[in-house]
Amino acid sequence: MGSLLNKKITLNDLLNIPYDQAIEYTVDFIKEYVKKAGVKNVVMGLSGGVDSATVLALLTEALGSDHVTVLIMPDEKVTSKQDVEDAKYLAEIFGVKQYYIPINNIMESYKTIPFFDYDDRLATGNLRARIRMTLLYYYANKYNAIVIGTSDRSELLIGYYTKYGDGGADLLPIGALYKTQVRRLALKLGIPENIAFKPSSPGLWPHHLAEEELGLRYEDIDLVLYSVFDLGVEPDKVPSYTGIPYSVVEKVLMLHRRSRHKRVFPPIPRYPWLDQPIKEI
Repeated sequence: MGSLLNKKITLNDLLNIPYDQAIEYTVDFIKEYVKKAGVKNVVMGLSGGVDSATVLALLTEALGSDHVTVLIMPDEKVTSKQDVEDAKYLAEIFGVKQYYIPINNIMESYKTIPFFDYDDRLATGNLRARIRMTLLYYYANKYNAIVIGTSDRSELLIGYYTKYGDGGADLLPIGALYKTQVRRLALKLGIPENIAFKPSSPGLWPHHLAEEELGLRYEDIDLVLYSVFDLGVEPDKVPSYTGIPYSVVEKVLMLHRRSRHKRVFPPIPRYPWLDQPIKEI
């Protein structure tokens, strides 16, 4: 760390990781976890974006395509046709079992709820993510599989995912890699460039793009997070090391602080006669 902090911190510093080693380590990690879980099969949602494409490639390398199932779950009123085509293409080239499950009708069924408001973009968008999670866990329960999540380190640290939606998973294979690193890893794994560098799009509402919603570029988000969490740079010193304005640093860290509840177990009252946290034995 000391040598890096004697000079400017750039995106190249962040991207300069041993990708072959990252693939090998992640593949071993997946194999070990699945074995310990006592299952042979996994299921994941495939969106056609870089994160799910990268995770799919890692899963098939670790377990073989026969043990991987993907659910493609568009809301056909919202999801782009290109994303659906890319998802189907990825499922075919990796040779995995795929189910195409439009969630339109499920969304329509919620209209019977008195307080349902289709125009509430955030609440309705998060509902889509939670519907997809329930389908994944239904499949996992039925076929003795585990659910694989596709969130990366950038999304986890700023809370850019739906609590109990795409945040609901048993394993996060790329959770230690920043978005910009995942794009490079995707290329290493043979993901086509048009998918590896496709603009990030959660697709929770029409034309939904991550960077537009956040008002930040992932290159800046990642450099701020890398500087603070990996290199231990004080937030007020990040601008002098990176050239990123402090207003951007502040916004990234605000997103991190506000999403803390997504990264911790729900609070439990501590009674005086039972003042011990839950722990494994």
